[in-house]
Amino acid sequence: MQLKTIKTKKEYQAYLDWIDKQFDKKIKPNSADGEKLKIALLLIKQYEDEHFAIPYPDAIEAIRIKMEEKGLKNKDFVGKIGTKGYVSALLNKRKPLTLELAKWFHANLDIPAEVFIA
Repeated sequence: MQLKTIKTKKEYQAYLDWIDKQFDKKIKPNSADGEKLKIALLLIKQYEDEHFAIPYPDAIEAIRIKMEEKGLKNKDFVGKIGTKGYVSALLNKRKPLTLELAKWFHANLDIPAEVFIA
């Protein structure tokens, strides 16, 4: 297979089929064929990112998910980002998420910055 950018669904499917066959051959990653396979995978990723993009979650929903993962409650943010009422209003979308708060949540909950600007 000659590698080039993928422009159509037909080309995309051809790449997927070719990669499937390469995996069946159990190619070694550091071989010439292995390098070709890596490039094909990058081309597929580029096509998928462009045509099958996964949207970022709502910023407040991302904060809530991280809170659940880390076992945090609203009260854990009191004094760090505001009063009990402010934290509640923010997490219930009654108050806007400011840039300063987005930076704080990014730094303290490890939420990607892209979530806040998407």
